Amino acid sequence: MNISSTNPAQHPLLQKVNRRQGMQDTHITLAHGSGGKAMRDLIDNIFVNTFDNPILCHLEDQATFKLASLTEKGDRLAFTTDSYVIDPLFFPGGDIGELAVNGTVNDLAVSGATPLYLSCSVIIEEGLAVETLHQVAKSMQVAAKKAGVQIVTGDTKVVERGAADKLFINTAGIGIIPAGIAISARNIQPGDAIIINGEIGNHGTAILIARGELALDTNIESDCQPLNNLVQTILKACPEIHAMRDVTRGGLATVLNEFAQTSQTGIRLNEQSIPIREEVKGVCEILGLEPLYLANEGKLVVVVENKNAETVLSAMKSHPAGKNACIIGSVTSSPPGIVLLKTIFGTERILDMLVGEQLPRIC
Repeated sequence: MNISSTNPAQHPLLQKVNRRQGMQDTHITLAHGSGGKAMRDLIDNIFVNTFDNPILCHLEDQATFKLASLTEKGDRLAFTTDSYVIDPLFFPGGDIGELAVNGTVNDLAVSGATPLYLSCSVIIEEGLAVETLHQVAKSMQVAAKKAGVQIVTGDTKVVERGAADKLFINTAGIGIIPAGIAISARNIQPGDAIIINGEIGNHGTAILIARGELALDTNIESDCQPLNNLVQTILKACPEIHAMRDVTRGGLATVLNEFAQTSQTGIRLNEQSIPIREEVKGVCEILGLEPLYLANEGKLVVVVENKNAETVLSAMKSHPAGKNACIIGSVTSSPPGIVLLKTIFGTERILDMLVGEQLPRIC
């Protein structure tokens, strides 16, 4: 191709060369948020080159899609957004970038939607190492490819040193819900079974240990993972799922309280059936924490009619993200809006919604 016959500023080959050579700074400065050349170099080198896809490369102020390509996949649009402020940025089992992608993908997936497109907006503290930002962007792209989504638009802001803690990320996402899928906590009925896809509390415990404030040596990693493929496996086996939600801040107890209050049903859990690693139990015992309130980033709860419970359980166990799935409780008609936990001692106690914060900056 004859480069000299085109406008060099517009030629895609020279644009890529310029992007690679344009980023000379090793740390973020206020100039990177000024809207000028430094900001363009940052966006091109860190985000455009990393997230490279046909929609993003247009570099407009918005991503555009053909409606026909969306309606081929379903009849409703699912839209969600979330912000991530985790400390530390990198932790056993993941980092803030992977967390931001998976968290938004999972919020879409539990509605029954097929996640398609994400946005990425970053708020960067002056002084952050450029290489740190690059590692986070690469992690986001790896997570996006794994989940089958594209990061197609975004925004960058830089704030003064001390005005933020290194890096905050906001991701929004859209997906398409197929016809015939209607998942909502309002569908929950007495007699339904409650299923979780694996061990709880790993993410919260991993973050706690990663902060280095405790002299504890464990191999616990965050469960951060995309759940959209697991959800599709579940829906293929049983489209008639009553309710589904990913278990994040507030833990399992908070999600089930939300279910009980929305549906005005009772929920009874069996403590012995809830999968929790012994290391997580040990950390909780030392610190006086309740694992049922610990955050997760790769767990979901499914509520389904009891006659379909074994079918759903079998489907979940066939998927790597659900190999440790188990039935942990059932829905009752009373007491409405209350979650009861049958303890290992055979007694029952009310499992209330989380009050306060066990661990801040968790996701």
